[in-house]
Amino acid sequence: MDDEETELRNPFPSPPSHYTRYTNHNLKLLGLLRERAGKDADLYAINQYEVLSDQTDVPDWPLAQLEKPRVDWILEEGHYTVFGDTWFIKETIPSLAELGGHQLYPADPSVDRRPALRSILRSLLVTYSKLLSALLLPPPTASSAQVEPEWKRHLEWINVLAQNIMAAANDLRPVQARGNLELMMRRQLELRREETKNIHSKCDALEAQLAQLRLTSQNAASHPSAPAARSGPPSTGMSGEGALLPQPGTVSLGDVLSWAEEVT
Repeated sequence: MDDEETELRNPFPSPPSHYTRYTNHNLKLLGLLRERAGKDADLYAINQYEVLSDQTDVPDWPLAQLEKPRVDWILEEGHYTVFGDTWFIKETIPSLAELGGHQLYPADPSVDRRPALRSILRSLLVTYSKLLSALLLPPPTASSAQVEPEWKRHLEWINVLAQNIMAAANDLRPVQARGNLELMMRRQLELRREETKNIHSKCDALEAQLAQLRLTSQNAASHPSAPAARSGPPSTGMSGEGALLPQPGTVSLGDVLSWAEEVT
């Protein structure tokens, strides 16, 4: 039995040892036993040797072990066992009382637990102070050796109080996760708003530059006989000593607009 438990808890367990019993012959005997005993009969309470007396090679172990797991029983119990571990159908966080501990705060999550937790914290501080006082007492004599030491009782009570604080904190993990998720989403929203604002500012600046270039091109087109400026077409921040300047009247409105589109 110990070997089976060890094998079940192995990270890579082997198939159960009774898998060899699922032969065609044994399954046929199981179906015949179920047919003769009745649909609602308890196969464990039936003598399979008497019911299957006309059959050969009836195993010495109960054929009822070959039946499929009862789903209704699993739903009724609320859990099932796989490879030595118990799994609950509905994933819930068990309370301290369900785990066998001494729960000192309300089990209902809708009830405010802060008064109970404050009392637990005060009790923890008082018990810790009493523990220190008990450790300063003289050692017990031979006559009082059978009496449980006072510090031991204080230590056990501190353990119970610490378990309650840890269990109450673990119950708040979903609330903490929701708070962290909300904070993260708000931060992402602020970053996207900031990036959108920067994009709009850049677009406004580009539109202003494009409007200025269009206005300059329109002014140049409306005065074709005016002498060309030293800087030539509207400046883009770059100039050179030997740059060739266009002759007056040779630059059309379409040329200036196409040049403005290339610059922007």
